[in-house]
Amino acid sequence: MMIGLGLVLLILGIFLTMNGGGSHHGGTGEHEAAAAGGHHVIDWKNRLFANLWLNNVYFTGIAVIGLFFTAVQYVAYAGWSVLIKRVLEALSYYLPVGAVVMLAVFLIGQHQLFHWTDHTLYEEGNPNYDPIIAGKAGFLNIPFYLIRMVGYFALWIIFFLWMRKQSIAEDLEGGIVYYNKSIRIGAMFLVIFGVTSSLSAWDWVLSIDTHWFSTMFGWYVFASWFVSGLAATTLIVIILKQNGYLQMVNANHLHDLGKFVFAFSIFWTYVWFSQFMLIWYANLPEESIYFMERLSGYQDHYTWIFFVNLIVNFVFPFLVLMTRDAKRQMIMLKLVCIAILVGHWLDFYLMIMPGTMRGESGFGLIELGTALTFLGIFLITLTRGLSKASLVPVNHPFLEESIHHTV
Repeated sequence: MMIGLGLVLLILGIFLTMNGGGSHHGGTGEHEAAAAGGHHVIDWKNRLFANLWLNNVYFTGIAVIGLFFTAVQYVAYAGWSVLIKRVLEALSYYLPVGAVVMLAVFLIGQHQLFHWTDHTLYEEGNPNYDPIIAGKAGFLNIPFYLIRMVGYFALWIIFFLWMRKQSIAEDLEGGIVYYNKSIRIGAMFLVIFGVTSSLSAWDWVLSIDTHWFSTMFGWYVFASWFVSGLAATTLIVIILKQNGYLQMVNANHLHDLGKFVFAFSIFWTYVWFSQFMLIWYANLPEESIYFMERLSGYQDHYTWIFFVNLIVNFVFPFLVLMTRDAKRQMIMLKLVCIAILVGHWLDFYLMIMPGTMRGESGFGLIELGTALTFLGIFLITLTRGLSKASLVPVNHPFLEESIHHTV
């Protein structure tokens, strides 16, 4: 139903936008300026591809965080998280879908999303020649970009299937052989994830603003993905428990999940502030332009999102989850997790839209329809993943420790 409603809203939004009824913030002068600057004139196709890209990057991040956090639990010899392990594993079932969508959207809509895909930028003597972008041609070229994209997803999916196979085999046969093997696989994946998470952030988000750069951007996207993944995990665990599943999960497990959500909301803010403060202090034009566009550019189009982003993703979770009791109450955790999931979707919106849509983005039927469609697809892959194995890993060596976990 969610996917169906999302598609109807998306199609209706496209129709209204094509006929001038969608949200439109730029005028003829802005179109002329875009054409003069070598940019493509923005229309409904740009908005559609930007939303497809935004939502797929967001949900792909949550999916790979499920695998990342599972690997962390194995390498840390953690016992508390055994009862929620199957939720983490189920998140990663979206990865194959994310791979197909990412590849298709890039192949079809690359020119609507990425300025650097215009071949005239690399031709000396051409009026559109850009020496800065041409200098990045060794990294930012379509064949190498596609190879990297396929490589990220191939590695993530291979490690997910590998770890999932050990988890299911452990359920069936018991013993510690599969547990020890999972530790080794998890350790290998963490090294690979450390590289691929930053590279994918540069490719999928940072390269939209081709001239801009930040040495902290990989960390920033990871922080946003990670806190979103933690919020999604916590919300799913609570919903399952409230519907009669995961009955052995108690307030102590929720407390630990709440601490993770609380801590990494602060971590995201720390990275956000560090990146912003250093660029603000240096005040170099090639760096500060990124924040100028989001604070005062495009007739203050993104200013309110800039500040809402901070309030929803830092102030709200920080104040609400500060006490011990709040981290143990399902209603408080649900409110915070829903706010964080919406807030970090806005965070990715703020990363992607100014570079793709400039001052002509909006919040309308296209945005709502695309988000609902992707959320529905994500929930289908998640619930299928949950249904493929016991929600309790019955032969995990630390199961008893998790059942009797106290904080």
